[in-house]
Amino acid sequence: MPAPTNRAAWDEAAEALARAHLVPARLLESYGPPRLGTRPAPADRFQTLARAIAHQQLAGKAAAAIWARVVDAVGAEFSPASVLEVGPQQLRACGLSTAKAAAILDLAFLTAEGEIRFDRIARLDDQTVIEQLTSVKGIGPWTAQMFLMFDLRRIDVWPTGDYGVRAGFATAFGLATLPKPSELEALGQPFAPYRSIIAWWCWQVTDSKP
Repeated sequence: MPAPTNRAAWDEAAEALARAHLVPARLLESYGPPRLGTRPAPADRFQTLARAIAHQQLAGKAAAAIWARVVDAVGAEFSPASVLEVGPQQLRACGLSTAKAAAILDLAFLTAEGEIRFDRIARLDDQTVIEQLTSVKGIGPWTAQMFLMFDLRRIDVWPTGDYGVRAGFATAFGLATLPKPSELEALGQPFAPYRSIIAWWCWQVTDSKP
C-alpha cells in the first residue's frame, strides 16, 4: 500500500530536490513548494473524476457552466446510481458531448458494478490506478495521472504528455526545443521519486510566461 503523502511530505521532497539540483533550487525559490488546493474527500472521488471528464478540452467558464447543469440534473446525491438514472439524453442536454456523456456513464457503470472501488483505490500502486481508470471509455493516461496527483496526492507522477509540463521544463532547464514525451520521460528520471514536484513547478513556469 502506498505511503500517504501530506503537505509536510511534499515540502520535504521539494527541499530534497533543491539540495540535489541547481534548477529545482531556483524553482523552489521562485515558486515555493507545491500547493494543490483542498484534497477531495474519498466519498467525492467518483464525482471528481466525472467532473474531470466533463472539463476535458474546454475553457474554464464553459466547462463550469456545463458541469453545473450536470450536477443539477443528477441531483444532490452525485452517485453512480443517480448518474445512470439520468441517462445519456439528459447528460447531452446539459451540454456534454456524446463521447463525454458516454464516458461518465461508463465510469458510473463500472463503479456501480464494483470494477472500480473509489473507497479502496488509494491502496493501489500508481500503475494499477492508471490501468483501472483508463479502462473507462474516454479516460486516458493524462486524466488518470491528474487523479493520482491531485486526488490521491501521489508524489512521483510524471505526465510527459502534458504540454504545460513539456513547455515549462524546456524553459526552466534552458532547452532549445520542446522535448517530446519520450524525451521528457528520460529527462525526468533524475528527479524520481519526486517528479510530481517538478511537474507542478513546470506548470508555474508555463503560467508565468508572458
